[in-house]
Amino acid sequence: MKTTPEHNERIAKMTFSSVFPHYVNKVEKKGRTKEELFQVIEWLTGFDEKKIQELIEEKVTFETFFQRATIHPNAHLIKGVICGYRIEEIDNTLTKRARYLDKLVDELAKGRKMEKILRVE
Repeated sequence: MKTTPEHNERIAKMTFSSVFPHYVNKVEKKGRTKEELFQVIEWLTGFDEKKIQELIEEKVTFETFFQRATIHPNAHLIKGVICGYRIEEIDNTLTKRARYLDKLVDELAKGRKMEKILRVE
């Protein structure tokens, strides 16, 4: 499925603070911890827990969130389908990064081992 300009714009304007509680609920419901979620987000973005909290309080959009992030060099290893989109086929950089994050949260919730989620070679 191809992303549309409208879809990409909607993701760009979404606030990270509106989505973060859903990430927390998803992983905790499956027996994972908020600390593990922070670890996954830090791996992808370089943001530690303190910085993530600041960004939540600042109510940054995903666009700002990913502009400020330092994306992990192994992020390109995140592949598969999330929300009906094959990550490898997404051509919009911001949307791809948002889907990277969704995929990592999904893998965490599904009980995948942390080394696998963090693409440790």
